[in-house]
Amino acid sequence: MTQSELIILNFTEIRRRSIKLWNGLPEKYNNWKPDEKAMTAIEMVRHVLEADYGWNIIIKNGSMTNYQTPWKNRPFISVSDELEFAEPYRNTFLESISQFSDRELNETEIIHPGNGDKKKLGKYLLRIGYHESVHAGQFLSYLRAMKINRPDIWD
Repeated sequence: MTQSELIILNFTEIRRRSIKLWNGLPEKYNNWKPDEKAMTAIEMVRHVLEADYGWNIIIKNGSMTNYQTPWKNRPFISVSDELEFAEPYRNTFLESISQFSDRELNETEIIHPGNGDKKKLGKYLLRIGYHESVHAGQFLSYLRAMKINRPDIWD
């Protein structure tokens, strides 16, 4: 198995677990948030899904200068609507990853536009997986605070 195949496998498994969590959210709680400065539950789902679009630009060394999200002005409807809308962007992102050789993953430098940090592409991709995992933990705490049964993400 190549490094890119392992990274995709990891991303796929992280997303599978995220979807289990998100599907555990009753729609009436979409706009719940722990405090005024936090994202709502549905905003967190979109944040994670929307990130794939931006990550894809970054890993292909595209410019984020005039970044426009396809989600701009899109209403929040449901988790399933968010997942359906995001699917082609996710597929494009994973397809981009599949094109990288082991050498590219180990030698290509990526500069994160938000903070200017330089990382090797492979390490940068692993940090992307960590980003989603952190939000999964936040989402679990949201469900706990709402007193909603939390889906078992460990099967």
